[in-house]
Amino acid sequence: MDKYIGKMLDNRYEILEIMGIGGMAYVYKARCHLLNRLVAVKILKEEYASDADFRRRFHAESQAVAMLGHPNIVAVYDVSRTTDLEYIVMELIDGITLKQYMQKKGLLSWREALHFAIQIVKALSHAHGRGIIHRDIKPHNIMILRDGSVKVADFGIARFASKQNTLTQEALGSVHYISPEQARGSHIDARSDLYSVGVVLYEMLTEKLPFEGDSPVSVALQHINSLPLTPREVNPEIPEALEMIIIKAMAPKLTQRYASAEDMLRDLEEFRKNPSISFEYDVSELKTPSDGQTDEPTRSLPGGGVRSSGIKLDPKSEQEERKRIRKEMISEENHKTRKASNLIAMLCAVLGVLGLITVLGFVIVFLVGDAITDDETSDIDIPNFIGQDYNSEFIDSLLTDYPFLRFTEPIIEYHEVHPINRIIDQDPRSGTRGVEADENIEMTLTISAGPEMIVLENLIGRDANDAQLWLTEHGLRVFKVQEKHDTVPRDSVIGMEPGPNEAVPKNTEVTLVVSLGKDVMEVAMPDLLNPNPVYQEIAISTLAHYNLVANFITVPSDEPAGLVLSQSVPAGTMIPEGTIIDIEISEGPPEVSPSPEDVPPSPEEPPPDVSPGGEQPSPGEVSPLPGEESPPPVEESPPPVEESPAETPEGPRTVTKQIQLPPDAVGTVHVEVWQDGVDGLRRIFDEVCSVDGPLPTITITGYPDDIIKVYFDGQEYYTHSFSEF
Repeated sequence: MDKYIGKMLDNRYEILEIMGIGGMAYVYKARCHLLNRLVAVKILKEEYASDADFRRRFHAESQAVAMLGHPNIVAVYDVSRTTDLEYIVMELIDGITLKQYMQKKGLLSWREALHFAIQIVKALSHAHGRGIIHRDIKPHNIMILRDGSVKVADFGIARFASKQNTLTQEALGSVHYISPEQARGSHIDARSDLYSVGVVLYEMLTEKLPFEGDSPVSVALQHINSLPLTPREVNPEIPEALEMIIIKAMAPKLTQRYASAEDMLRDLEEFRKNPSISFEYDVSELKTPSDGQTDEPTRSLPGGGVRSSGIKLDPKSEQEERKRIRKEMISEENHKTRKASNLIAMLCAVLGVLGLITVLGFVIVFLVGDAITDDETSDIDIPNFIGQDYNSEFIDSLLTDYPFLRFTEPIIEYHEVHPINRIIDQDPRSGTRGVEADENIEMTLTISAGPEMIVLENLIGRDANDAQLWLTEHGLRVFKVQEKHDTVPRDSVIGMEPGPNEAVPKNTEVTLVVSLGKDVMEVAMPDLLNPNPVYQEIAISTLAHYNLVANFITVPSDEPAGLVLSQSVPAGTMIPEGTIIDIEISEGPPEVSPSPEDVPPSPEEPPPDVSPGGEQPSPGEVSPLPGEESPPPVEESPPPVEESPAETPEGPRTVTKQIQLPPDAVGTVHVEVWQDGVDGLRRIFDEVCSVDGPLPTITITGYPDDIIKVYFDGQEYYTHSFSEF
C-alpha cells in the first residue's frame, strides 16, 4: 500500500488514493477537512526531495502557478513544504484528458477542435501575460470537463520567460509536440507554446501527428529539419483558413509564427465568426526553414531519403546524425562570431567617418548660420483620439486623414468602465508638436477590451463554501440565499444566478441558493425595531435564540452606534432556521470638534478673576467671602470630563476593523475571529479570503475585558483584549 494513503498533511489534507505519476511527482486525490472539499495533491518524488536544487525548482514552479487565476487553467489552492516533504494542492478536475477524448472519439470536427483550441490559447494568453511559459503543451495536459470546457493542467515544468531551457528527459517524453528551438535546446519564449498548440490542432483535425519515429531523438530531428504534410493533404475537409492558422503557428522560423497568444486568438475568433475568411499570409514564407536548416521544401530528413511518417534510424545513424547537428550548430556559431567581428570593425570605420562628417556639419552651421532657414520644420497639431470608437470606419480614416502619423499596433486592455473598442489612451497625447520635413510621428493607441469576462462554472451541487471560494478567487462577489430542500443535503448549492457557463464581468454579484436540508424547523422572525431600540449585541442574542444568523451592514446615521435600523425579513414572517438575516446598524453620528467655549481652560491659564480687588487665589485656595477667614487650602482636582456612554468601561463599544492577512500568505486564507466575553466564547467571523482581494473587515461590539482571538487556516495567529484590538 502507498505510504501516503491515509496520511494527514498539515493536519488538513487527508490522502485518499493515488491518481497518477508525473515526471517529478506523485498526484493524489485528497480531502481538505478545513473546507470539506476534494482536492488533488502533488507530492515531490523521494529521489528529488533529497535534492535541494530540485526542491527549490519545485517550490518556485508551484509559487509561479499559484499566481495564475483563469477559468481555463487548473487552479492551485495551496503550496506547502516541510523538512522532508514538498507538495502543492490543486483543483480536482472531474473530466478526462484531451488525449483520452481523442482516443475515444477519433477524428474531431473542425468546430469541436476550434472550440478546444480557443480555450487553450486563452489560458496561455493569461499565463504569458504573467511571464510564465507552459513548455509542455500536449493533449495529455489538457483536461476536458463534462460541460465541454477546457482546463490546461500541469504547469509543473513552467518557468519564468527569462530562463533558458534544454532538451531534458522530461521534454523527450513530449517530443511529438515540442518546437524546433526546444529540440535544439535553444532559448524559447511564448511562441514555443503556440507551436505546440498548432501540433495539437493538427492532431485533432487529422488524427495523426505531424512527425513520428522510432525514438524521441529521431522525432526531435524531424522537428528541426523537416516539414510535415499540410493538414488538408491529410484531411481535405479542413477549412483553408483553419489550415493557415495551423501552418502559421507551426512555422519553423520564430519570426514567422504568431508573435503572441493574443494574435493567434484573434485569428481563431475571426475564423469562428466567418469560416470562409481568407488570411493574407505567404505560405512559402511560413514554410521557410529556420537558420541552419536546409532550404529544400521537402518532408524528409536530409540524407535520409525517407518520409516523415514512420522514419527509422538505427542507433549508429542516429548518433551520427546528432553529431552532425551539433557540428553544424558549432560551425554556425563560429561563423556568426566571425561575422560579428567583421561587423564591429566595419562599424568602427563607419562611426569614424560619421564623426568627421558631424564635426564638419557643425562648422558649416556655425559659419553659414542664416543659410539654414526654418522652412525645414513645421508645427503639427496632433489630434485627440481618446473617447472615439476604434471601428472599421475610424481605421479607414487613419490613412487618409492623418498622413503625418504612423500608427503602431494598438494596446488592448481590459477596462471596467469603457466599452469594448473605445480608445482610452494615446501616446503621444494631443497638442502641437514641431517636426522636421518628411518626418512621421509614431502614434500608439490603447483600446478598451471592455470588462474582463469570467465564464461561470456549474456550481450547482457543490459545497457552498467551495462555490463561494471559486467565485471570490475569480473576482466575483457572492450573495447567499438559503432555502429548505427535501432531497439536496444541507449547505449544498441548489441554484445560481447568473447560471452556469454564462460570461459575466469581474466584480459581478452572483447569487447562490444554498440548501438548508429537509428537516428544518420554521420560526417567526422577531421584531428588532419595536417597541424599544435594539442594539447589535441584543440583536445577536435574539437571533441566536431563534437559530437565525445575523449579517450586519454598517451604514452612516446620526443614531447611536450599533443601533438596529432595519431588518431584511419583516417581523412575524415564518422562515427556516439557519436563515441569514441582513441587519443594518448605525455607525454612529460623525465626530464634532468642540467649540472654544466648550473647552475647559488649560492648567497653565489663570482662572477668571473672582476675588475682591481683582486678586486671584493661588492654586489650591478658595477666595473667602467678605468678613470670613480664608479656609484651609484644598487639593486641586482636574475638571470633570464627560465621557460618551459608548466608551465608558461599564458599557459596550462597537468598533470596525480591517484584519491584516499574514505577509507570506499565498492564494487564499481561511480567517476566523472568536470573542470571549459576557456571552461566552463564540465565533463572530468565518470566511475564506483571497490575499489579492480587499482586506476582510469585521464589526465587533464588546467590553474592554473581552478577549479577541484571530485564526488563519486553523492556526491561532494573535490574541488581544477588546480594548487593544
